[in-house]
Amino acid sequence: MEFELKILGSASATPYLDRHHTAQILTVDSQAYLIDCGEGTQRRLMEYKIRHQRIGSIFISHLHGDHFFGLFGLLSTMHLHGRTEPLQLFGPAGLDEVLTTQFRVSNTQLTFNLEFTVVDTTAFAQVYEDRYLTVHTLPMRHRIACCGYLFREKPKRRHLVKERLLSGLTPAQLSALTHGEDLYDEAGQVLVRNADVTTAPNHSRSYAYCSDTLYTESNAELVHGVDLLYHEATFLDDMRERAATTHHSTARQAALFARKAEVRHLLIGHFSSRYRDLEPLLREAKAVFDSVELATEGKTVSLPE
Repeated sequence: MEFELKILGSASATPYLDRHHTAQILTVDSQAYLIDCGEGTQRRLMEYKIRHQRIGSIFISHLHGDHFFGLFGLLSTMHLHGRTEPLQLFGPAGLDEVLTTQFRVSNTQLTFNLEFTVVDTTAFAQVYEDRYLTVHTLPMRHRIACCGYLFREKPKRRHLVKERLLSGLTPAQLSALTHGEDLYDEAGQVLVRNADVTTAPNHSRSYAYCSDTLYTESNAELVHGVDLLYHEATFLDDMRERAATTHHSTARQAALFARKAEVRHLLIGHFSSRYRDLEPLLREAKAVFDSVELATEGKTVSLPE
């Protein structure tokens, strides 16, 4: 089953040349999850041939414009194209007020239900669940209320070894085996040991999105061992005082966090427009954590099972 992240935007406060405001698409099987929605997001979706009809949930980290100014335009396009499927929206308090005002003054009445959930940006808490995964908030330390999001694939079923199975087992019994259960006869004796007839399930994949934040080592425990981590890296480390003042991180700090969390792979993004060349940020991060790449426009990471 597909588990793929595509970067739509990598810029920080202001766009720069071919760098756009923050937005990412996580695709799991047939379902698409939009993470942040900076200005121009719907255009980026068109460029990468991602149909907005596939988006069932949108997760907004905070209410700085470079992370959500594209949202009203995207919702309006969904409305104009006659969307009828409900859309789930997650974000900090105040986002509902902004959207309600925009809808009111433009006399827009959506053709679909927009189901908004206010998230507590100070807590690590589950806010979403579907057949594929769960989503938890990750508390960030920024100038305003801000959170990241942790996407974890649900545990998968064990694999049946057909040649080891007893004949005549019912569908319910086979299902129980795939869920790791033993089978018992009427006398309560073990009929089939799960370990004898199944093999381990495929790997459940995970992605952590750490939006705008000061370096926060304590969060490493929350994302420990994830397959893929995105961490903002607005500045080089020689600008760490500027990063602290603006509540951002440096490339070196992002790499230190990845090493502390023992993640498998790191993406850095949210680059300041002061950097035309991004290779110095990559080199700085690689000096601390080897498995790192730039989260630039069009970058796609597919996680194997």
